[in-house]
Amino acid sequence: MQGKAVEKIMKYLFMFCALLSVVSILLIFYFIFIGGVKTNTGWKFDGGLPFFAEHGFIETLFGLKWQPNWKEPLYGILPFVLGSIYVTLGSIIVGVPIGILTAIFMAYFCPDPLYRVLKPAINLMAAIPSIVYGFFALQIFVPFFRGLSFLPKNNGMHIVTASILLGIMILPTVISLSEAAIRAVPKHYYDASMALGATHERSVMNVMLPAARSGIFSAVILGVGRAIGETMAVVLVAGNQPRLATSIFDGTRTLTTNVVLEMGYASGDHRHALIMTASVLFVFILMINSTFMWVKSKGASKK
Repeated sequence: MQGKAVEKIMKYLFMFCALLSVVSILLIFYFIFIGGVKTNTGWKFDGGLPFFAEHGFIETLFGLKWQPNWKEPLYGILPFVLGSIYVTLGSIIVGVPIGILTAIFMAYFCPDPLYRVLKPAINLMAAIPSIVYGFFALQIFVPFFRGLSFLPKNNGMHIVTASILLGIMILPTVISLSEAAIRAVPKHYYDASMALGATHERSVMNVMLPAARSGIFSAVILGVGRAIGETMAVVLVAGNQPRLATSIFDGTRTLTTNVVLEMGYASGDHRHALIMTASVLFVFILMINSTFMWVKSKGASKK
């Protein structure tokens, strides 16, 4: 009897936690997209949707100039949207192949003495604050790129620097989750492949890795999510120039850094524009995650 009572309590506790997560998402959605502050004349909605309705969706989302403090302010955020896309794609190019190959090495090729050192080191990378990563890139990567004579003249703070930094920052997530996915594949897959005459390398790459594809894809999704939402490290090395980048060696500003740099002193429509920027970022992340999940489900249906 007592066991049934505990079971019922835990059931409702888990249900409450699940509902709390859903309610939290709905509240975030409301305050970012609708929002609202009480003024002397009533409620003023300051979320993303009211801002778009007042200033125009096309003019805002596809505008090239961000000049919120001018007499006739402009709130074009296309340079920030493209900046976020550029550095995210760059981080995927840098971090995902290295992360997956490292996970394969650790799961099937790494000697035990090296693994006992490498695994804690990767876990430690995940615990390092992002501002420390940014300071590291500021001291190492920025002077390095600034000193390369064969590159176009640049100050070292540009899309390439930010992409490499974010690629390094997503490595712990991609490596740890990919390794867990590879190790979760039943051992008899490998044994059957070896019994049929395949080599160790072929068994790992052609049997174990495809079988872990779903888990590896989830690791990539989480890594990309961190890259999109990263702020403090990018602030230090991306250049933070509110204009359209025409080269990978141009400085850029992402959606997240735009909010961080200006929210502290913004007011009025300027503040509402930054909330609108956050709503665009929210949609941007939802679109990317939905695309990844769709691709993942299509891959699973073909098995």
